Amino acid sequence: MSYYLGIDVGTSGTKTLLIDEAGKVLAESDANYPMEQPRPGWTQQDPEDWWKAVVKTVKTVVRKAGVDKTQVKAIGLSGQMHGSVFLDKDDQVIRPAILWNDQRTAEQCDAITSAAGSREKLIGMVANPALTGFQAPKILWMRDNEKRNFGRLAKVLLPKDEIRRRLIGDYVTEVSDASGTLLLDVKNRDWSTKLLGKLDLDADLLPRVVESEEVTGTLTTEAAKKLGLTTDCKVVGGAGDCAAGAIGNGIVKKGLLSTSIGTSGVMFVHSDEPSIDSAGRLHTFCHAVRGKWHMMGVNLTSGGSLQWWVENVLQGLTGIAAAKSYEAATREAAAAPAGSGSLLFLPYLTGERTPHADPQARGAFVGMNLTHDRGAMTRSVMEGITFALRDSLDIIESLGVPVRQIRASGGGSKNALWRQMQADVFGKKITTLAVEQGAAYGVALLAAVGDGAYRSITSACAATIEVAAETKPDAKAKATYNKLFPVYRDLYGNLKDSMHTLADMQ
Repeated sequence: MSYYLGIDVGTSGTKTLLIDEAGKVLAESDANYPMEQPRPGWTQQDPEDWWKAVVKTVKTVVRKAGVDKTQVKAIGLSGQMHGSVFLDKDDQVIRPAILWNDQRTAEQCDAITSAAGSREKLIGMVANPALTGFQAPKILWMRDNEKRNFGRLAKVLLPKDEIRRRLIGDYVTEVSDASGTLLLDVKNRDWSTKLLGKLDLDADLLPRVVESEEVTGTLTTEAAKKLGLTTDCKVVGGAGDCAAGAIGNGIVKKGLLSTSIGTSGVMFVHSDEPSIDSAGRLHTFCHAVRGKWHMMGVNLTSGGSLQWWVENVLQGLTGIAAAKSYEAATREAAAAPAGSGSLLFLPYLTGERTPHADPQARGAFVGMNLTHDRGAMTRSVMEGITFALRDSLDIIESLGVPVRQIRASGGGSKNALWRQMQADVFGKKITTLAVEQGAAYGVALLAAVGDGAYRSITSACAATIEVAAETKPDAKAKATYNKLFPVYRDLYGNLKDSMHTLADMQ
């Protein structure tokens, strides 16, 4: 029997799991670490914390599963996208890694757009506009603001690829994660020499690019000793966390879309061709499926909005124990009517990405009157989050990308009210899986493909991932939401100037 590890290096912690050849999860482990916020809007981490978490969780799952180390044949890597690990010529980390949710690079985003010639020309080169979260503006920020550090710079790696370097002693990334650097020619699945030239960046700063199931190397003697594995253990390309999560949900062929509600919200659709939103509202990235692509809409504060509402507002007002607070809140929300009595909530508590790409967008309740109670407000928060996801769905379909099945994951898949709400707001059936394991599971399957256990990731998903249930739209609720959605969609434009004024004051 052969076994495969999936490692997901997240923002708050690392999750590692071990599967067998049939895709059964034998053991899993998590380890958390801190995030530094040295200034408002700045976020960074020490890559050494990631490595310690990887070592700890790998040892734990192998011990829990009771398997022989020689039977662990391959490792798949996933991780938080867009971050920057800066290394000198001796592979020493120069400064803390700047993360995906860091907002310090607005000036550099403007500079990239200007260097490209226009926003439209930039999208033509790399399929996406310049956003503060991406890696390229972080490199320019270091060049502009930390000249001594930039003078030492030899390599820039994404978070999971820094772990790969520690595992195999080489600099390698793969196409799905590289798409989020803003430096990849997404259509041709390799670095954009054209944009690198315009930005006066040396291509040698970047690792080589492979497909997601490709074997990138085997464990070094030192890494094998640290992890308790062997130097025969392969490490495959893996995937950025969104693509890895989509693999874990089986989003590997035309017509399939996943909706994920975690802290952020993601609408992820498979595409056989590199369909590009010329307006830059959606991301177009390479998929972790060889030769395929995906489009993705991202809402920055989806489940995070509900968390804010329940933990920062309701819990203090109700005195309900923390362990029961979400259960009590959603029970009250379920008693409110669809549409919450025409009360709308804008979930832009940390700005917004899709479709507005506006870090100064702010949240709001609109339409409140004396009939609205606590349950209606909770339901309105959930509906606002779901409307934000529909924004992405409507853009995807307007570009001609087919959506035949929607698979729910994250918190939105575990709550019956939210599953029904998604079906009603989207006007489509919502399916859920028998077992949901997320990004770590997706890259464990990629490891199995790289080792030859499956012919392709498509066949691996077909053999291991099972749809368990579906939720159909309610016709009456669907009609209500169809009336409210255009009102919701107009609110951002109507309130934008006021939002910006208040954001500046804050």
